[in-house]
Parts: sequence; C-alpha cells; structure tokens
Amino acid sequence: MKRVLSMLLGSVIIFSLTACGESSAETAQAPAGEADGPPITLNVVTTFAGEDTNAPNYLDAIARWQEETGNTINDASGTAVETFKARIISDFEMGSEPDVLFYFNGFDANPFVEGGKVVSIEEIRSVYPDYASNMKDSMLGTSPVDGKNYSVPMNGYWEGLFVNKGVCEAAGVEVPTADTTWDEFMTICQTIKDAGYTPIAASFAEVPHYWFEFCIYNYLDPACHNILPKTIDDEQGVAWVNGITDMKTLYERGFLPKNTLSATDGETFQLFIDGKAAFLIDGSWKVGGIEEATDDIDNFTVTYVPAKGNRKSTDIISGMSSGWYITKKAWNDPEKQKTCVDFITYMTSDEMVTKFASVSTTVLKNGTQIDRSQLSPLAVAGLEMVEGATGITSAVQDHLTQEQRVPIFNAMPDIVTGRVEVSDAVAQMIDLVTAALSQE
Repeated sequence: MKRVLSMLLGSVIIFSLTACGESSAETAQAPAGEADGPPITLNVVTTFAGEDTNAPNYLDAIARWQEETGNTINDASGTAVETFKARIISDFEMGSEPDVLFYFNGFDANPFVEGGKVVSIEEIRSVYPDYASNMKDSMLGTSPVDGKNYSVPMNGYWEGLFVNKGVCEAAGVEVPTADTTWDEFMTICQTIKDAGYTPIAASFAEVPHYWFEFCIYNYLDPACHNILPKTIDDEQGVAWVNGITDMKTLYERGFLPKNTLSATDGETFQLFIDGKAAFLIDGSWKVGGIEEATDDIDNFTVTYVPAKGNRKSTDIISGMSSGWYITKKAWNDPEKQKTCVDFITYMTSDEMVTKFASVSTTVLKNGTQIDRSQLSPLAVAGLEMVEGATGITSAVQDHLTQEQRVPIFNAMPDIVTGRVEVSDAVAQMIDLVTAALSQE
C-alpha cells in the first residue's frame, strides 16, 4: 500500500502529509503589484462555479487581485458539465476564446492544442523564466498531442462515495466501508428504497460520469482501467458494456431519483443534502460544497465505492485533471501578455494553491501547508480514505474527446431506458476513437 501511495502522495501532497517547506516567495514568481500602465481587462473562464468547492475561493481571489493590481477580470465561469465543455469548444472555434482558461488537461484540451490556440509553458518561460517555477515540471499537464505542457495545475482530485448518515440510520442500514461488496451495496440500496428514500443521488441526464467510471472500474483494475477499448469484444470493451449495463440496472431497480433522466446535478445534490437521498459519488471538490450547504457537517462522510471482480473497494480514482492556460490570442496581445502571466502566477502561488487544494492533491515543490486539526470530519474522512488506498488510476473519460463521449454520456437516458443498446453505444464510441486515430 505504501508503495502505491507514494506514487500519488510522495511529493504531490494530500492535506499536510509532508512537512512544511520553504516560503513560496523563494520558488514562485511574485504576483503583479500595481499595474505600470493603464488597467487591463482579462476575459477568464474557469470551472469554479456552482457547487464547486472553490467557487467562493475563486471569487475572493479575483476580488483581491483586482484590488491589488487595478486590473479587471471579466469572468464567465461555469459548472463543468457537458454543455459547458461544448460551449468552451464552440468559443474557441468561433474565435471567441477567453484570455485565460482554467480547464481540463488531456484529451479535452486537444482541440485547443491542435489548433494552436493555447501557449506552451516552454514558450511562456522563454519570456518569463520563473513561470510556474514552484511546480514540479514532471507532474504538469502534458498534452497527448505533442507531449508538451500547456497548463499549470492548481489542485488534483479523488473520487469517492459521499454518504448522508442520517438517511442510512433512518433506513436501518450501516454506512458502507472498505469491506462492503457491490452485491451488499445493492442490498443496502434496496433497503433504503423500501424505507421510502432515494438510494443514489445522481443526474443521468447531466452528470453520469462518476457512476460510469466506477461501474466500469468494477470489471477492470488500476493497471488497465485507463486503456480505451479497441473492439467491443476486447477486455476493455466487455468491461464497458458490463459496467454501463450495471448503470442500467441501477435505473431499472429504482435506485436513482425519479427524475434522474431530466434533473440537473444541482437538483440531485440538493436531494442528498436535504436527507432524501443516501449516496452521492463525486470528487474531492465536493467536500467544500457540502460544508457550505449544511449546518450539520457531522451528518456527512465519504468512503470507498463498493466493488466487485478484480477491483478492490480501496482501489480509487485520483489524479491531476485541470490547469491554467494562456490562449494564443491573449499571448499575442502586447497589452495582455504580462497581465495573463501575472494573474496565473498569483492564482498558483503556494499560498493560493494550499487554499484551493484543501483535501486534494497538488504538484507544489514545497507541498501544501494544511493544519489537519482545522479540517471538518468530512474532510478528515477524505484524507483517511486516500491514505488507505490500495490502488490508484485516473478517470478513463479523460482519454476521450467531447465528441467521442457523446454516444455514451449524452445518450445515457436512452441507454438506461433500453431505447439504445449498451453494446451499440460503446461500439459507436469505439468507431469515433478509431476514426480519430486513422486521421493522425
């Protein structure tokens, strides 16, 4: 276990797992002070919106930066759902991209990299040598297009099963543990349903992603979860069909909200907070969202997603998925270039990353400086869950483009109701991946 954890935690840092390092001022480029010239307005888009833990932190940070520099942020952030991603891609295609973007790494950013729409860290450092110097270069967001780094990560993620303990108690079931199997979890869900509660808070219309990941993971293991299927009959193809079929079973057994095929993620989250639903799979960023949404944080915890097959419940999904980009459009603007660099340097200082990361991972050279005694019971539960991990893999969906996800994610209501066969949906996804590879 220690060997596995060292890969994720060794110097990436989760909470305060390493000793405090040097002052960030010694490793990071200092943020900008008062502007030398006239005030600059930056168009910025991030995923720090809605129920994201860091939405309040982000608003506070840009307010402070604006006050310190005299510059202005024109913010157009949105919740990281598929419609938001589609909007970002459309903006880039139409030439309406922002100056600065906090967005996903990997395949989600491929269109921007392939189109020469974002600037590499290498190019930025040719002008500003200290850019992102407080980060570990080996863990920056490498693009699958050309192997270069384009984004500066702020915090990583882990995913787990959030639990409303009050609902479990009212239904007479125990909170799942590391030893709970998938079959036992199904029994727990049935008992909760029979008691008049919704077992699982999830919008299969808007955010089926988390259940997709773990249901597929149940048929694989950490070593091969991240491999895309090449055919419907190979190991990954079979796992995807079986996993999505399990999602269909969750729907058919009535374990999801009655309006799961039309509800928003925010609506199903509120069911969970209001004590009407027991379980919610989400990421580490949700800790703060839950803390903000309730006055009874002791009623909530997070644990491992129950497993079956080769996967252990303690095999989790975790990684670094997002980062700060400077667009080529802004980089080529003499008035905006330095301001973009200064803004991202401000947002990725050791102090700011520590504030945003909280229960997540980072790539800071010095690590975060979190006082564990100040964490909520929910945050501590997240720490303990990651400390007990036996296997780690990142989300496989990050290896798919927006277009390639459509046959599965966008069609999930049709899949779970039987209007589209699971195998057909997976086959369509494979065809899109194959077509893309053939064009390279």
